[in-house]
Amino acid sequence: MAGLRDVTIEDTAGVPVLEIIDLTAEDPRLGVPMPRPGQEPAHDAVSLVPLESHGPVARWQRHYVGGLVALDAMGLIVAGLIAMMVWFGTLDRPLKGTTYLQFLLVATVPWVLTLAASRAYDLRIVGLGSEEFRRVGNAVVRFAALLGLVAYAAKIEVARGMVGIALPVGTVIVLSQRYLARQALHRLRGRGRACHRVLLVGEGSAATALRDRLLASPHAGLHVVGRCAPVRHLGAGETLAHVREAIRVVGADTVAVAHSPGVTPEALRRMAWGLEGAGVDLLVAPALTDVAGPRIQVKPVSGLPLLQIAAPQFTGGGRVVKRTIDILGSSLGLIVLAPLFAAVALLVVVTSRGPAFFTQQRIGRDGKPFTLVKFRSMCVDAEQRRAELLVDNDGDGVLFKLRRDPRVTRVGRWLRRLSIDELPQLVNVLRGQMSLVGPRPPLPSEVAQYEQHVHRRLLVTPGLTGLWQVNGRSALSWEESVRLDLYYVENWSVALDAEILWKTVFAVLRGRGAH
Repeated sequence: MAGLRDVTIEDTAGVPVLEIIDLTAEDPRLGVPMPRPGQEPAHDAVSLVPLESHGPVARWQRHYVGGLVALDAMGLIVAGLIAMMVWFGTLDRPLKGTTYLQFLLVATVPWVLTLAASRAYDLRIVGLGSEEFRRVGNAVVRFAALLGLVAYAAKIEVARGMVGIALPVGTVIVLSQRYLARQALHRLRGRGRACHRVLLVGEGSAATALRDRLLASPHAGLHVVGRCAPVRHLGAGETLAHVREAIRVVGADTVAVAHSPGVTPEALRRMAWGLEGAGVDLLVAPALTDVAGPRIQVKPVSGLPLLQIAAPQFTGGGRVVKRTIDILGSSLGLIVLAPLFAAVALLVVVTSRGPAFFTQQRIGRDGKPFTLVKFRSMCVDAEQRRAELLVDNDGDGVLFKLRRDPRVTRVGRWLRRLSIDELPQLVNVLRGQMSLVGPRPPLPSEVAQYEQHVHRRLLVTPGLTGLWQVNGRSALSWEESVRLDLYYVENWSVALDAEILWKTVFAVLRGRGAH
């Protein structure tokens, strides 16, 4: 079938009503005829088709949740079998008129129900962020309390040692399975499958920015299929009927509202009322962006939900924990990686003229300079040759980057791809000049060109890795690098650091954006 891309449908007065984005003339997954170029939807006959009528749109959700249920049950069974073999040395162990094996099989039912009660199968959180894992952890605690209560009430003497082994092992297995399921879902979404079909409601730069953000995060599964204005202006006033019709036309199951002049409280309220019972999710993008959930609390005042934004924390107990982790992590890393350091240093010296290490002045927290140490990956006169290469700069903003830098040695190219050249910075971390996680440590020449708001990057200690490392590394634009660093500054937490460290391993192995 002929495809449609960025088709704009107008009403009889020539006013744009709906923009269809990258759809086919008829979507076989929906069974809903798509309008062809020049064809107008019937706005006087508004009918909103519920999500269940779209069948295949929701089928992937049912399959995914069903798969999670099966994996969670299997995880508990495997953990129980491991615990029985470790504690008893056998799987054939009696337990008050039954066996531990039978008890384990029966226990999978309350286990899955506890996960469901903890909202660990909520489609709004599966596949994104750490909330899914947090709810699984809450379910483990609740299941342990439920198991103890049932055993006490029924006077079942379950071996505490076996339970003490089964629950931690089961938690690790379930979380690992959830992670693998999430990766499989992300791969499907990267191919345009298992996605929510999103109608974007908004005007101007805010709507464009929201669309760009959604396009930049395909793993979120929010595929924009259409865009329309918040309200349709008519001679007698304004109406939201075209939003309902646009949902039907593009077969959307999600409406994302961008902050724009037409999104008044009254329009948003009527839009929410109009979507009730239709199986369509409503997402509202706030005017204030790049603020993470832990800093946001809803404070209702006279029926008005106010967003209370907590100030970012740059001191306190969390920072003590962060510094403790830095000391332990860098010390352990230097000890474990000592043989690798010796081998790499020897390789650098043997294959090119010059020392094994390269030192450079960088700017740290609060604008204090420090000496950063790396394995040398360039020729010894690299700094002197920089001026002649400025005309070939591939970077934007204040960054100087060359995708094919002639100053990089053959061994250096390999070291950079795997980020091995950065490992000596563990010494800087141990000294307190850097952290394991933080913004990229800038050069003094870069800081001299900072705009006023960019100086907020210097409020925290720079890091060996950070959001810039796990989101594209050198392939990022200057604007995106700044946005990621400022997001980290505003929303730092121990949990965010742990997530970044985990993702860094895979970012380094993939080697994307490293040059």
